[in-house]
Amino acid sequence: MTDGLILYVPGSVMILALLIKAPTLRRGWDQPLMRAVCTLLLVGCMVMFLAAPPTIAAVNRLTGVVNFSAPLVYSVLTAFSGSCIVLVLQWSGGPPAAVRRATRLTAAVFGAVTLLIVVLFVIGDAPVERLRDLDTYYANTPWLREMIVCYLLAHTVGSSTLTLLCWKWLLRVRPSLRPLRTGLALIVLGGALDLGYLVAKWAAVGARWAGRDWDGLSTYVAPPFASAAALMVGSGFIVPLVGGSAAWRDFSRYRRLHPLWKALRGFAASSVTTVPLTWWSPIGIRLIHRESVIDDGILALARWFDPAVREAAYEAALGQGLCASRASVVADAAMLAAACRRREAAAAAEAADRAAAAAADQGLPEPYRLDSRPLTALAREFRTSPIVAALRR
Repeated sequence: MTDGLILYVPGSVMILALLIKAPTLRRGWDQPLMRAVCTLLLVGCMVMFLAAPPTIAAVNRLTGVVNFSAPLVYSVLTAFSGSCIVLVLQWSGGPPAAVRRATRLTAAVFGAVTLLIVVLFVIGDAPVERLRDLDTYYANTPWLREMIVCYLLAHTVGSSTLTLLCWKWLLRVRPSLRPLRTGLALIVLGGALDLGYLVAKWAAVGARWAGRDWDGLSTYVAPPFASAAALMVGSGFIVPLVGGSAAWRDFSRYRRLHPLWKALRGFAASSVTTVPLTWWSPIGIRLIHRESVIDDGILALARWFDPAVREAAYEAALGQGLCASRASVVADAAMLAAACRRREAAAAAEAADRAAAAAADQGLPEPYRLDSRPLTALAREFRTSPIVAALRR
């Protein structure tokens, strides 16, 4: 079981991606792109589980046919390669009729290759069971040699096409679509790793044809490349699915608001901060509570806002080359940081001398309200801006 983990783990990742996609699949089964993605994930996880040495031995034993797993794994891998091409066609778009024709042609070609793999195995002779090195052991055996070339060619075409399309798409995607960009980058990385797998396999088989022994490339070098490639591709499909969900967006916003919440929670009313939350409270509820604490904290500090501090911070931000809109956010965050310090200082003075605190209150400027803007932008500058950091210190 241990020597199969290198393939079982990425296979499990693909299953996870398929489970995440299942609700969407039920609602959008009529969409060809949705079906193509799910087919790719399903066939990919089958490849990972069936290609693991423990599974190969079990299948051979259950069927009673020596090396029965060979055409099975090669056929499923060829189907995976065809699924890559179909996914490329659906992603590329174009006239629906043309896409359907190309999809049918791809299915027919790779289906024929799958059938050819089975036929070549049947007419060939593979009497010795090989769990890890069948490619090189039978590289010069008539008919089996052709079977090995068929699956390697099909996998090379499918993997290369998927990687090339995702790379071109990655160059066109807007930076704001971060989950999609991350997913495409992972798929491209997986394709590069799969190229390493294919190079090792072709080199080992070609060495056998030339009378050399480079079997170690196929037996020991190629499997880790295949495992890492499958893990990256599976993750590449998971990231856009999870990253584009409402729950993930809420969690991302909740996390980015932490520095602002931490700084302002001490000023918010107890009726807001003591709202009971359990560990199983949905992230959406937690986000609403965190935003409420921040809003209440800002309101509590309104009379401590100093427009002069804001103006100075705004000019300093412009002097650093920031655009007007971002400089305005920096200025608001700076004024908020200064208000936190003044409020804390006044509270300390009140504890020591209430009269002095009252006198200090009379010298405060008129209340100033923050501009209405997304709290996440305010939280980002509150945490990262050197201008704000100087005032906080």
